[in-house]
Amino acid sequence: MTTMTKINVKQQAQAAQKASKELGLLSTETKNKALNTIADHLEKNTALILEANSKDLANGKDAGYDAAYMDRLALDEDRVKDFADGLRQVAKLDDPSGKVTDEWTLENGLNVQTIRVPLGVIGMIYEARPNVTADATGLALKSGNAIVLKGGSSAINSNRQIVSVMKEALQETEISSDAVQFIDSTDRSATEELFTMKEHIDVLIPRGGGKLISAVVNNATVPVLETGVGNCHIYIDKDADAEKALAILVNAKTDRPAVCNAAETVIIHEAFLNTHKDKLIATLEENNINVYGDDSACEVIPGAMKADQDHWANEFLSLDIAMKIVSDVDEAIAHIDEFGTKHSEAIVTENENTAKRFKGMVDAAAIYQNASTRFTDGSALGFGAEIGISTQKLHARGPMGLPALTTIKYVMTGNGQIR
Repeated sequence: MTTMTKINVKQQAQAAQKASKELGLLSTETKNKALNTIADHLEKNTALILEANSKDLANGKDAGYDAAYMDRLALDEDRVKDFADGLRQVAKLDDPSGKVTDEWTLENGLNVQTIRVPLGVIGMIYEARPNVTADATGLALKSGNAIVLKGGSSAINSNRQIVSVMKEALQETEISSDAVQFIDSTDRSATEELFTMKEHIDVLIPRGGGKLISAVVNNATVPVLETGVGNCHIYIDKDADAEKALAILVNAKTDRPAVCNAAETVIIHEAFLNTHKDKLIATLEENNINVYGDDSACEVIPGAMKADQDHWANEFLSLDIAMKIVSDVDEAIAHIDEFGTKHSEAIVTENENTAKRFKGMVDAAAIYQNASTRFTDGSALGFGAEIGISTQKLHARGPMGLPALTTIKYVMTGNGQIR
């Protein structure tokens, strides 16, 4: 990285830090007005955003990106409207910043409050999804945080245009445009520079593939809110309702295969397979789902290919799925323990005892009974846009909405007390 690039990144972080001080004092009404203004500007400038996105898509095609990657990269009018509407939804949500979460008075009369306050400056490091640029910015501003955005090189044109529109919109509001910083560089070392800016960046949030997340977690000296890849499983128990089970499987696999909450492995109890194999086979064929299975699955599913270690461990992000046949719920749990990424796991069963065991023993940020893993999403769960899905256990876990972007401050008020 050139000295000038290093200086620019530091200056941007410093500008964000300065803006965050004033941003944290603004009223909820002021922040909501700003989010709605940004949303309006994004919609009005849809054509410019799509023109920029078309350059990224052309570059992606030349680079040979696969279909899943191109889907994450692509924007259209509906997707632009979706992230504009996401900002409007965030504007309607409760503002956690400034809320008194607890209060008491000591015997000496000293009043103690715990108050939710913004984290400060968020460093957002992400890959192909241009919608993250708007989603993350909206959540940061609503919760009173400034944000430094470092998107992947594949979406550089889209991100540049989206940020330009948002900063132009902020000029019509009481929020400083310095509260949103975009590192307009494809140099990876610019990303690495953020790793060590502990004096200006309060938290890093990586969002993307396993390599990106590992690089941030392993190299950053700034605290990291870790998001995780989604090797999600659907376990279909012997006591599952077949209609529910197959509908859930199809939705979790095919609704949007390239996202992290899509199912990558289906685990099936041998008794269910024996009873409903014809319906299962027909469902897979009707939905163009390709199977990589264990020996038992390959014996039953026409065209199934033998699964190897990578098929169990990695995200397909496509219409491929791994299939394992088990004899009981404990075998399913053991498989998830070995290969799961602690993201989202589901059981389909009408047996409450089995469900209770699965939900109690599986270690994941989101557990489902008789529902699709596709609901692990900030919008679907009513948070508005999400800034990521945390698979760690400290501070925040699961879809991270506004509360995850705040912390607490102890505020004491006295009348001269000394100790």
